[in-house]
Amino acid sequence: MKNERLEVTRGSGNVYRDLGHANADVKQLKALLAAEILKTLDRQQLSVRQAQALTGIAAADFSRIRSADLGRFTLDRLMSIINRLGSRVEVKLRVTAGRAQHTAVA
Repeated sequence: MKNERLEVTRGSGNVYRDLGHANADVKQLKALLAAEILKTLDRQQLSVRQAQALTGIAAADFSRIRSADLGRFTLDRLMSIINRLGSRVEVKLRVTAGRAQHTAVA
């Protein structure tokens, strides 16, 4: 193993695209939004039940976000949850030939 040469490939910044997933850009943006939701819950030291009481969003949804089970969520729903937690979302979109890049700032 010591003498084996490893090939290093620089990622695109989107793990879903690098792994060949369909809708990679949407999945990446969902993951970024979910991460912002989790940061807010952690910063405010909110349990899923407390987050439910604060936002009216089901505690089970916050549990799904914590476990990265984002399949049931749309982008607008995740943004709505961030808004209900008291933050705002700014999305900057840059489209380039052949691929799209998304940046989310919350």
